[in-house]
Amino acid sequence: MSEHSDPQHDHGTRNVNSPEELHEMLARSAATEQADARDVLVEEAVSGKGEQTPSFEQTPRKMAIGIACVLIGGTCWGVNGAVSKILMEEYHAAPLWIACVREIIAGIIFLVAAMIGTPHSLRSAVTSWREYPKFVGAALTCVTLVQVAYLFSIHWTNAGTATVLQTVNLLMVLIYVCVRAKRRPTKREVIGVALAFVGVWLLATGGKLSTLSMPLPGLFWGLMDAFSCACLAIIPVGLIARYGNLTFNGLTFLISGLILLPFVKPWQNMPHFDARGWWLMAFTVVVGTVVAFWLFMAGVVRIGSMRATLLATIEPVTATISSVLWTGSVFTPVDIVGFVLILIMSFLVQ
Repeated sequence: MSEHSDPQHDHGTRNVNSPEELHEMLARSAATEQADARDVLVEEAVSGKGEQTPSFEQTPRKMAIGIACVLIGGTCWGVNGAVSKILMEEYHAAPLWIACVREIIAGIIFLVAAMIGTPHSLRSAVTSWREYPKFVGAALTCVTLVQVAYLFSIHWTNAGTATVLQTVNLLMVLIYVCVRAKRRPTKREVIGVALAFVGVWLLATGGKLSTLSMPLPGLFWGLMDAFSCACLAIIPVGLIARYGNLTFNGLTFLISGLILLPFVKPWQNMPHFDARGWWLMAFTVVVGTVVAFWLFMAGVVRIGSMRATLLATIEPVTATISSVLWTGSVFTPVDIVGFVLILIMSFLVQ
């Protein structure tokens, strides 16, 4: 295993004072993530042992950085859910309008960062016509379907049911990892999946089966959402290994936004935002999308898809805490139990 510096750590305490330093920081970040992704792909292909290879027990520093990236990314997603709810309920912004606009703007931000930090990788991706189907497929499964399937799942069921169904992605990723590695799940993986699923169910439903709504279309869209979330932890690794995190996210988000554009027509029915509304919209683009997805993928290439998917269940925890802080809700004993189960799981998978 080669050792790579981690700019998330190295630059965490220094200021970027010039374009040259910004270029260096982004370039080092991309190089680290590309190298980590290549290591994952090579070791899985050579050893045939998937995520049970020694690489995932490598340096404690690298593992800690990967775990931190996933946890912070999941936290950003959880807060973003609360912000999006405010935009939809108080400003009457349509869900697909929010999705389309933030995808296009986030894609542009990622591509600008890629032009600054990894222009050669970006140019290679744009000029490689044979890679276009891969980027379009990744955009449809890892970006468009993630947003649309969750929205339709909520439409046909409710937010709690949609969240529980989404957690089925844990089983999908575990099955993929085990089939690819030709092995059985470990006891730690089985216990981790069980704890995560029960913890999310308690947070999403309050432990009441009566709150679950499961019409057939809702079940279909819920499972499609779980499938797309599983794809998000698996598909991007190969493309990131070749082109880097920034280029991958930039192209897939822009493609997805452009796919939604003729259907959503965001220039029509613009929400009437005041200054607070525009700040919230900026937050959902920059923090809830750009920062969240960049950090999550940076974590995936360091700790693997199974650990990343398990740790990403921090999202409903953060969403619940955000709801309590912003709406005046209160924690229930069931919420506390759900928190504890997910916390135990997070220690179990380290």
